[in-house]
Amino acid sequence: MPAAIIVDLDGTMVDTLGDFEVAVNRMLADLELPPVARAFIGRTVGKGSEHLIRRVLAEQLQRPEAAIDNGLYERAWQAYQVHYRAVNGTRSDVYPGVHEGLQAFRAAGLPLACLTNKPLAFALGLLQAKGLDGYFAHVFGGDSFARKKPDPLPLLKACEALGVAPSRTLMVGDSENDARAARAAGCPVALVSYGYNHGQPVHAVDADAWVDRLDELRLQ
Repeated sequence: MPAAIIVDLDGTMVDTLGDFEVAVNRMLADLELPPVARAFIGRTVGKGSEHLIRRVLAEQLQRPEAAIDNGLYERAWQAYQVHYRAVNGTRSDVYPGVHEGLQAFRAAGLPLACLTNKPLAFALGLLQAKGLDGYFAHVFGGDSFARKKPDPLPLLKACEALGVAPSRTLMVGDSENDARAARAAGCPVALVSYGYNHGQPVHAVDADAWVDRLDELRLQ
């Protein structure tokens, strides 16, 4: 049984594609660019806002990410921040079994941390909007540390904050991003089957367990 649990946010606890879709397409409208498809956003989220914006601009302009003008990117970034802040949590839903799973973890006496690549301010706002904030001793965002998942640094820092060794800290996520970070940090990892995973089959990812609902996770 783990001594602590780290839980991802987007695609693991909350389906936030609706928030992303509205914010991204309002950003594109500000730039006089056509909207992007929801399916593309679902394949692209998970590696932080910067990555999402660059991939969306490259897709809509039909050019490599490296060819995106820095001035255009900055305009897109500023617009995205405004629009995401306005819609954060309003077009999203907590997945079935999440509240029940978190309650079971807490009842087992396990300290919990939320670790996401979403900017910390947006993560805190979303957790509060969905009534999930009270479960976590710590919340860390994509701007909390020098590097993001799949780099192991955020997990190592989260384990340090929890006061538990990585080998005894379970990472729960929805994607290869989470699994790669966990493996590199020395954490066991469980993946939910319903998340985003960049459009790829999650059962093909190297993990220790897969569950269809968070409250189905067995901690033995």
